Amino acid sequence: MITVESVSKLFEGIPAVDDISFQANDKEILVLLGTSGCGKTTTLKMLNRLIDADAGTIHINGKNIREQKVEDLRMGMGFVMQHSGLFPHYTIQKNIAVVPDLLKWDKKKTATRTEELLHKLHLTLDILDKFPNELSGGQQQRVGIARALIANPPILLMDEPFGALDNITKADIHEEFKSLEELKNKTIVLVTHDVQEAFELGHRICLMNQGKIIQTGTPKEMLYQAKNDFVTNFFSENRLLLEYKTTLYSDLKSLTNFNNDTNFQFSDDTDIWTILQKLSSDHSLNEDYETLVRAFNQYRKLQML
Repeated sequence: MITVESVSKLFEGIPAVDDISFQANDKEILVLLGTSGCGKTTTLKMLNRLIDADAGTIHINGKNIREQKVEDLRMGMGFVMQHSGLFPHYTIQKNIAVVPDLLKWDKKKTATRTEELLHKLHLTLDILDKFPNELSGGQQQRVGIARALIANPPILLMDEPFGALDNITKADIHEEFKSLEELKNKTIVLVTHDVQEAFELGHRICLMNQGKIIQTGTPKEMLYQAKNDFVTNFFSENRLLLEYKTTLYSDLKSLTNFNNDTNFQFSDDTDIWTILQKLSSDHSLNEDYETLVRAFNQYRKLQML
């Protein structure tokens, strides 16, 4: 668990982060969301002391990070940055092996773990002798994730990790990210300015503005229990899509006679957007589509009461 208490950071006397507090729970993806300059990247970098806080305390698993050696602190964290952050003059094999080399792993252990991660991230072994500029953006980002995961750290810090990717590649990597078992046992703090990315990947969201945390909550809480007008307005542009994506089949079961007996079978935790996309591809299912939309609209009204 990561606990941040009353943390502030000033640059030239101007607060970049202003007295913030939050927790990232074990095995949780916590998203720091906000526009450029809101303090989210500075906050992330204070967690592994790439930047030191001017005030407040940060504890990881009950230990004050100020009382640990920086090297030891960072060895317990993976770090993934925008544009992958790969060393351009290192081969992919050498890039992935940076931390194992520091830990003095034997070559066989490094090679075995590298092959395991490449397989999980849908990368082929033939990239190992290539250099970063010979890979696509999506491949580079996957390699960056592999490098962060190779020593199996319990914490993963991610700074706009998918920001440089096109929307199609980003959607593919999001799906891989959510399904990767390797990540489900880690505490992840992810920085993004992309609202849809925050909602798709985050268990909880810290919405920041001008160095402060405005509200922390689940995606549903951000939509239906907004703390103030800033939160409401921040999500207004994409609100209907976000509502579809955060509403699950289980949320609507008591409101509809939709029997889920079509050719498409959905689990209770399938979101309504995914179900409607499937139903819309088959004209014979128009009635089911309309039934589900009516139930969704009823659910929305109940949430807004």
